[in-house]
Amino acid sequence: MAVLKVIKNRYSVRAYQDRAVAPEVLQTVIEAARLAPSARNMQDWRFVVVQDAARRQQLMAAANNQAFVAKAPVVIACCATQPDYVMRCGQRTAPIDLAIAIDHMTLQAVEEGLGTCWIGSFYEDQVKTILGIPDEVVIIELLTLGYPADTPPASKHRQPLAEIVAYEKW
Repeated sequence: MAVLKVIKNRYSVRAYQDRAVAPEVLQTVIEAARLAPSARNMQDWRFVVVQDAARRQQLMAAANNQAFVAKAPVVIACCATQPDYVMRCGQRTAPIDLAIAIDHMTLQAVEEGLGTCWIGSFYEDQVKTILGIPDEVVIIELLTLGYPADTPPASKHRQPLAEIVAYEKW
């Protein structure tokens, strides 16, 4: 599948089939994150993959009771191990590097016939307790993963290029 087609087909899945993700497919999705670029090639990410139904239920409660979190066969806690590193431009690397790695996973998931949803509405302290994540590590996002049980929206509203791009100067 062409990359642009994968990008166009990706959407936030909030309903999942009761179907496990095969280990080799899950491994391929995670491999996509491993191959992502990062500032200074630090690769300061760690991914906690959760498939246990009881633990996913706990994560659902910690994720503002979003029911689909428990229904997804896989939830991945996307973590930064060096959350305070700042690039010369003044931006922290952790959210940027993890966003790139997560997006690699979301796009590979589409290629594999899977769907995903980025979860930013969660209580980090609760998720850390549930997953045994050390205090010094920061959870940037949770990512649900599984086979969609819904259909993609007919279209996504996106601004025209002319409204978001300037060439040479602002």
